[in-house]
Amino acid sequence: MMLPELREKVLDANLEIQRQGLVLYTFGNASGIDRKSGLVAIKPSGVPYERLKAEDMVITDLDGKIVEGKLNPSSDVETHLLLYRSFPTIGGVVHTHSEFATSWAQAGQPIPCFGTTHADYFRGDIPVTDPLADEEIESDYELNTGKVILRRFKDLDPVATPGVLVSGHAPFAWGKDPSAAAHNAVLLEYIAKLAFRSRLINPQLGEVSAALLRKHYERKHGPKATYGQREQEAKAF
Repeated sequence: MMLPELREKVLDANLEIQRQGLVLYTFGNASGIDRKSGLVAIKPSGVPYERLKAEDMVITDLDGKIVEGKLNPSSDVETHLLLYRSFPTIGGVVHTHSEFATSWAQAGQPIPCFGTTHADYFRGDIPVTDPLADEEIESDYELNTGKVILRRFKDLDPVATPGVLVSGHAPFAWGKDPSAAAHNAVLLEYIAKLAFRSRLINPQLGEVSAALLRKHYERKHGPKATYGQREQEAKAF
């Protein structure tokens, strides 16, 4: 069996989004890439999460050719592959239809940064794409979903903004590996919920200051980050 370690990581990412309540039935998918070989492992289409095994993950190349696997890959595979081809720093992609993030996507609205929880993980608004044109939907829909994400990220850093809302559809998130992508998908949903409730409480609410946003993002992700433990100490926990 090819890429057994990657298969296990992708399986766990898929199970994590189910454990965290981000998917219903067979909705959603997670994938991971082995950059050395250029091969991707992704959830098979339509298989219930409770039945998933590592050997069920489908291995494709970056052009979508199935290299190993008896099942069909996720219907969103072309979106995942385009993100891997375009964002060389990412190692995992997760797509869900989680309740609050999908609500923002269906409304066609970005998620403003209303507080430090958001700023800890996303350096600015969580963006929303433009709607797909009819011709983009009718031909190569999944590939064009990836393209509309790339258009939105023309001037954005996918590391500082590890997720997006596809207008009328749902969120995609990514990270350095499948576990990080699942982590970011969970955080995106939590932030979407907080933003919805915050705006409900105060419809005139404004975004946090640029200084507070920068402080919270950089204390976790900046060159002088202070959050957490140094690597050698962290291994003890």
